[in-house]
Amino acid sequence: MDWGNVTAEDLIDALREVDWSSPPRPLSEFFSRFTIPRSYAKWNSRLKCNFYYYRTNYFIMIVFILGLGFLRRPLAIVAAALTALSIAFLNDSFAGTFSEKVTRTVRQFSPHLAAKMRPPLTPVIRGRPSAKRAIHICGRPRWVFVFIFSSVSFILWFVSCGLLTVLYAVAIGLLATVIHASFRTPNLKARLNTFREEFRAVWRNYSEL
Repeated sequence: MDWGNVTAEDLIDALREVDWSSPPRPLSEFFSRFTIPRSYAKWNSRLKCNFYYYRTNYFIMIVFILGLGFLRRPLAIVAAALTALSIAFLNDSFAGTFSEKVTRTVRQFSPHLAAKMRPPLTPVIRGRPSAKRAIHICGRPRWVFVFIFSSVSFILWFVSCGLLTVLYAVAIGLLATVIHASFRTPNLKARLNTFREEFRAVWRNYSEL
């Protein structure tokens, strides 16, 4: 895959749709080999490739840096967790997995309530969905959960007075991510993983026809 032709919008869409439940890459691989990119085109391609391939590692690293910044602010840790959840809900795979696990847990105590948490069925015309299936969480549109979690986290940020701390922590986390993605040399495993993800996406689109 030529990452130089991938736009930022395409990368964001891919990160939104890809499965984030995969475990992070080993530290021996994450800190394996670093080189200076020879040109801007090489740097741009490497940055996008590493963002996609090490996405789970970068997410954990940013959360870890946030945790270090909030050791003396327990309420801010809750706000950070809710903010991370509201962002994670924007990913289709995470939202679907979260909804399925919550519904499965509720079914053990109240099958009637779990039945109400099922997503609405999409009308099918001539064997194909009449519209693109909207993402639901526990039977409600995704934006409802994103709005609620974001609002609660904003209130907690204001109460804990940790907004400036989170800005510094996020800035440090993003800077560390960009530095690593810029100098970490993409290996053959990263390229093969990209091709595998592309095949899965094509196969998933084919199966929906």
